[in-house]
Amino acid sequence: MSLKTSAMGTALKYTLRYVKQNPEENLTKILNLAESLFPERYKENLRVARTYLEPGGVYHPLIMRVFNEVDPVFLERLAYNFFINQLAIGVQKQIDTEKKYGFPGPFTILISPTMRCNLSCVGCYAGLYTREDDMPPELFDRIIREGEELGTYLYTILGGEPFVYPHLFEVAKNHPDVVFHTFTNGTLLTNPKMIEQLKEVGNIVPVISIEGWEKETDQRRGAGMFANIVKVMDTLKANGIPFGVSITYTRLNADTVTSDEFYDFLIDKGALFGWYFLFMPVGKDPDTSLMPTPEQRKKLYETVQRVRLEKPLFMMDFWGDAPYVGGCIAGGRRYIHINSKGDVEPCIFVHFSTDNIKEKSLKEALSSDFMKAIRAHQPFDDNLLLPCQIIDNPDKLREIVEKTHPKPTHEGAEVIVVDDSIKSFLDDYSKQVKEVFDGIWKERYLTNPAIKGYAEKLYQEREQKLKKFEEEHKEDT
Repeated sequence: MSLKTSAMGTALKYTLRYVKQNPEENLTKILNLAESLFPERYKENLRVARTYLEPGGVYHPLIMRVFNEVDPVFLERLAYNFFINQLAIGVQKQIDTEKKYGFPGPFTILISPTMRCNLSCVGCYAGLYTREDDMPPELFDRIIREGEELGTYLYTILGGEPFVYPHLFEVAKNHPDVVFHTFTNGTLLTNPKMIEQLKEVGNIVPVISIEGWEKETDQRRGAGMFANIVKVMDTLKANGIPFGVSITYTRLNADTVTSDEFYDFLIDKGALFGWYFLFMPVGKDPDTSLMPTPEQRKKLYETVQRVRLEKPLFMMDFWGDAPYVGGCIAGGRRYIHINSKGDVEPCIFVHFSTDNIKEKSLKEALSSDFMKAIRAHQPFDDNLLLPCQIIDNPDKLREIVEKTHPKPTHEGAEVIVVDDSIKSFLDDYSKQVKEVFDGIWKERYLTNPAIKGYAEKLYQEREQKLKKFEEEHKEDT
């Protein structure tokens, strides 16, 4: 770590401690000090930030919630790991990785150390695994060490249910410099011992799965689950443990989980952020009836844009927010998924792989033809609101699978690319979604010169990557 980075980290810790003493007054004092010290070239950016953070700014209530509700030890550890390690150190490492190896270091690596779960939710892909399928802790450790070399200090932990994995806290202690963004059903987080372990490590952020009110949540996750989630949220909030929520957006709960009443409930219970994931037709016998309609996707997009400006809760739409990251980020462009068996998958929903981390390094897996082909085709559509290779551009996934021959990593994974009825459904669905979102893309994004220029740059890079990939694989065609 450089002296400059070390100084930044020390300054961040003392700033957080000072602001937490009196958030309303001291945040403004810190911003005043920063504006007086910042070089002139940065002052305009700071002034813009102040309009969001100071009293009256759209993010001021959320920032006040963070300082007033989060345990100070948690706040310091997470802020340091994310802003210093991930953004200051990690991003530069990611850039250096791309210059050296031809692919960027992942912003986050998704890891499923276990695919086991104590629930059996409708439409979930994690129901066919046993303890024997768990990832050895030494492999978990190795992935994180190799990831840090590439610039990754943010690890999204999935499953299965991560908290049934017996080595989770052990691994978290071994890597105090990273953030573990952990998706969980929450059933185990009312255990006092579990709460003490969370506070001890200070770098695990739970993300609680919820499907709406009691009816919607219990219908998908089992009787009594909503009541359990409420208890978990109350426990986490009382202990100052920051947490978010994860919502699977379906045709059945679309209205419920986009209502102001639901957002106010989440805020009251202590959630600071939330993720929306569209219900995906993956796995054996995929159920397309639960997929949200194109109009429901539009409603989600518009609601998230509004709620972020109106409520102290930062909601994110993995599809609707794609323009901010240039479309799909899978395939090693910004993230990958490694399942409990070590299979390196391009996406949590794309259950195909050509490499296993037990046999290859992370760098080798990211350099595979399968990952290269995905990155060469990104963005998959000229409309960045249509990022997905499964449901928005299904022809692209079929083309990539046909060219690179990955193996399915989950029973029934191949259905989405070989089953004629599923292929036909996805082709029709993607056309309908395109009709809904093309107008939004043209009217709200392409009228902005900065976004239009960014998109055009991405398209040019895509053409160059495709040309290079095709030249490297002439003999394969």
